[in-house]
Amino acid sequence: MQLQKINISNKKAYHKYEIIEKYTAGIQLLGTEIKSLRMGKASLADAYCKFIKNELWLEMSITPYSHGGHYNHEAKRQRKLLLNKSEINRLMRKTKTTGNTIVPLKIFVSKYGWAKIVVALAKGKKMHDKREDLKQKDAKREMSRLRKDKNKY
Repeated sequence: MQLQKINISNKKAYHKYEIIEKYTAGIQLLGTEIKSLRMGKASLADAYCKFIKNELWLEMSITPYSHGGHYNHEAKRQRKLLLNKSEINRLMRKTKTTGNTIVPLKIFVSKYGWAKIVVALAKGKKMHDKREDLKQKDAKREMSRLRKDKNKY
């Protein structure tokens, strides 16, 4: 059986937050959750991470599996993230002392078939920072357009 490539990402995170560090973590999932995830039936738009008893938990929405029956999972529930103890301690320390938060960025399946998530230590952007990023993006787009036009002739 050929596994399809899963591309579930949080596109707004790069606009709303300044990414400081990225971590790859495993996710504790139920059987029907991984099946739904492989079908691409998940959303990171409203997902967030929080600490409960020195463990990192992710709350996100995974649509129930269509053939799950009464063994199906809840659509929105907390799922434990699997990180090293040192990484968890570092993230806890960074989020408590400064105005940082933990944001889920992307979900993928590793070559071994395990569901993984990329989470980031991030700091919220101010409105003027967002405007500056948009200006830079427009300038890059305009420069590439000019280069294409120059190479055309």
